[in-house]
Amino acid sequence: MPSPQSATNQSDDRPSGGQPIDVLVVGAGVSGLTIAHDLAINYQRQVLVAEAQDRVGGAIISRQNNEGYLWEEGPNSFQPAPELLRLAVNVGLEDQLVLANGKLPRFVFLKGKLNAIPMSPPAAIATPLLDWGSKIRLALGAIGFARPAMAGEESVDQFFSRLLGKQAVAHLVAPFISGVYAGDPKRLSARAAFAKIFRLENNYGGLVAGAILSGKDRQAQKAKNTDLPQVKAGELGSFKQGIKMLPEAIATKLRSQGTPVKQQWTLRSLNRQDDIYIAKFDTPTGEEIVMSRAMVMATPAYVTADLLKDYLPSASQALSKIFYPTVACVVLAYPKTEFAYDMQGFGNLIPRTEGVRTLGTIWSSSLFAGRAPQGWQLLLNFIGGTLDPALAKLSDSEIIQAVHQDLKKTILRPDTKAEPKAIAVHRWDKAIPQYEIGHLQLLATVEAELKKSQGLYISANFIGGVALGDCIKRSLQEAIKIEQFLAK
Repeated sequence: MPSPQSATNQSDDRPSGGQPIDVLVVGAGVSGLTIAHDLAINYQRQVLVAEAQDRVGGAIISRQNNEGYLWEEGPNSFQPAPELLRLAVNVGLEDQLVLANGKLPRFVFLKGKLNAIPMSPPAAIATPLLDWGSKIRLALGAIGFARPAMAGEESVDQFFSRLLGKQAVAHLVAPFISGVYAGDPKRLSARAAFAKIFRLENNYGGLVAGAILSGKDRQAQKAKNTDLPQVKAGELGSFKQGIKMLPEAIATKLRSQGTPVKQQWTLRSLNRQDDIYIAKFDTPTGEEIVMSRAMVMATPAYVTADLLKDYLPSASQALSKIFYPTVACVVLAYPKTEFAYDMQGFGNLIPRTEGVRTLGTIWSSSLFAGRAPQGWQLLLNFIGGTLDPALAKLSDSEIIQAVHQDLKKTILRPDTKAEPKAIAVHRWDKAIPQYEIGHLQLLATVEAELKKSQGLYISANFIGGVALGDCIKRSLQEAIKIEQFLAK
């Protein structure tokens, strides 16, 4: 077994000198890589990134085949927030950025047909998704005429029902939650899962006033970032060869600057002696030991819970309570002639009341060029989630047929005889962390435990938002804290 000194003083790209490095980052998803990039490149810190898988990117999986299909099996697009755009520019991806037309409609499947989600007041007045009583109820709630918040922590269902009415929740909010969290509105915490909207209501007295006032802040921020790619309202982003280009470009830049990014390194034990963290890894070449002054766990909650069970048992117990449902990403293609609609849009969501098992469908080749061969439509379908635990028992072929039958009810021609071209089925046994009632208390417990072990940090998508931009913004904030700690 190598000594702690020899583990950081070998002839490859590991930090040298026989002394502890500044920061060890466990996990090479976008959160871990963002922290590593900021500390290594911007703060000139000695960093090592260790990833258990044989690739970087975590939940980001972009694939392509020789038939001309390019698809995502994890996150399928991103909001082009300034922090994400700046990171992309810094790692050389500015010319690889692609943006979907923000004017493309989003649809909800209701009462046997697609209905465009209203994106303006006139559209909201005309939408068939709500009856007139619900439209009036939504309008009054949006401008601040809503019942006071109930005592205790509100669920997403309670929060939006109080603000916008029950029909708006059933036809608009709940399908969105299925698409983002694959979760149950009655179990998710409004304050945790929709922190930005929660703040609009609490800080400004209404969603409309809050949106207007916070919009001024966004415009001011945009004015400070004129050197970044300019993005129009409503646009979603990706990269020419898929979202995986971002984590791969970060890892490439880190390595080019002398920061090791190790793959197939699995953390087996962690302890701390004399203010130095000592981490033991299983690697393809045997056991390795890394010493560091600070340490970042950028891994899913259930993985972090397992890694900390001996070192910080109370934090481990809290993290183990964060629930992840099973979700399958089913990638199918059909000839464009087989659809009942012109397929100009982002995709469709499906309320749980419609008797359709699929949660929603992203019209991938309608969003970004080069995702399917000429004459074909590529669809990313999501099925499973908190309300459908039985999905875990289905075979891949059964899942494909379930989605195909749902597509015949929703967007395919009812008389179609076409069978799907099955591109991929990716079953995420633990897909998306659920920000359920009590989630913030669990995180408070974890934070209190981390304070007992200075220099240990956690950054992952179970904290502060599951979206890609949220992960990057949070990780940059965490990097500042780590630099402040190291500067002491």
